[in-house]
Amino acid sequence: MRKKIAILGGGESGIGTAILAKKNAYEVFLSDRGKIKDKFKEVLRHIEIEWEDEKHTESRIFDADVVMKSPGIPDTAPLIKQLIEKGVPVISEIEFASWFSEVPVIGITGSNGKTTVTNLVQHLLKEGGVNSGMGGNIGNSYAKMVAEETHDWFVLELSSFQLDGIEKFNPHIAILTNITPDHLDRYDYKLENYIASKFRITENQTEEDYFIYDADDKNITEWLKRHPVKSQKLPFSIEKKIGNGAYIENENIVVNINNSKFTMPTSELALQGKHNTKNAMAASMVSQLLRIRKQTIRESMASFQGVEHRLEKVLKINNVLYINDSKATNVNATFYALESMESETVWILGGVDKGNVYDDLLPLVNEKVKAIICLGVDNEKIKASFGNIVETMVETTSMNEAVQMAYRLADKGDNVLLSPACASFDLFENYEDRGRQFKEAVRNL
Repeated sequence: MRKKIAILGGGESGIGTAILAKKNAYEVFLSDRGKIKDKFKEVLRHIEIEWEDEKHTESRIFDADVVMKSPGIPDTAPLIKQLIEKGVPVISEIEFASWFSEVPVIGITGSNGKTTVTNLVQHLLKEGGVNSGMGGNIGNSYAKMVAEETHDWFVLELSSFQLDGIEKFNPHIAILTNITPDHLDRYDYKLENYIASKFRITENQTEEDYFIYDADDKNITEWLKRHPVKSQKLPFSIEKKIGNGAYIENENIVVNINNSKFTMPTSELALQGKHNTKNAMAASMVSQLLRIRKQTIRESMASFQGVEHRLEKVLKINNVLYINDSKATNVNATFYALESMESETVWILGGVDKGNVYDDLLPLVNEKVKAIICLGVDNEKIKASFGNIVETMVETTSMNEAVQMAYRLADKGDNVLLSPACASFDLFENYEDRGRQFKEAVRNL
């Protein structure tokens, strides 16, 4: 009997799972309650997969041996609850893909910095001559790569939603960049549930595996005291000296793993700022574990170009620098952005609030922000948080309007920073759409 899989969601992860399941002789049915994009419908027709959109035919879904649900579908959805009650296994695409691959994985998660670290690790491996494929939460899905590509390593960015649906998935090297409150709406507004979700990246690791993490992060260090991990711990810190791991000494990054040492001046890193120093530490520890030449690591760190929508310098107009940080979908990411501003800043923020608390930003806003432009459907919380600190605050309902307003408010030498601290789904498709609209509006000034 052929095994049956039902796939819920027709985005990147759903299509990747369909391709891999078909290749492994599963009977595949894909169902999406929303509309499937035309480019994905083409793929489904091409590989002859049965699919539906704008509805769920429950009889077909309950008939499956296993159900893969896309990361965007919460565990609390009635259909998911019913499947679990009936004893149908519900897994993530990451878990499903891992069943068909022996290739070791470098898995990267965290509230902030995971996209930068994923891209930086891939850049280092490529420069070091390692055949690696990058995907997961960015680019191609893990399942699609397992089905179609041949590599010696996979470098995967992993969201907490993807990790929620794993059972056996086990990265050989796991990186946890940091943990700050995010997506709490999906975790009963309990930070400990969200932390537990991030730590699932380590749950199947053994003594043969490695866990790289930020030793300055209280949420991580407190959790580790109560929940020991089996893998070999490699912490990094910019506050203290570390025996086995990475730290800062005399303005140098020092990576010391099992008495093999690598050093590099922080001034030579392509990406500046404290958070990027940490990102560089995490990535250079991976390079050390894979025995990439130290000179290659140094050159790669100095040549890395950064990530689109993450503190991306767009243009200078009338000596005003426009910066796209659309990927800052939570308060902590915006904290890093504001911390790195060295001139007076006109700050564009707003969107779908995920339970944000803005208190940590108040000193930075007081010091660096001259005007706030709200870009969201509901801006009451932003007005309440910053109304007394910033003299000028305006509300806008489109990116063009926000950018034109910023153009009028900014003086020579200022920055205009899009760093929303919120999700984008009220006015935009996603953070990429928001960032591209910002860049286009700036270029049209």
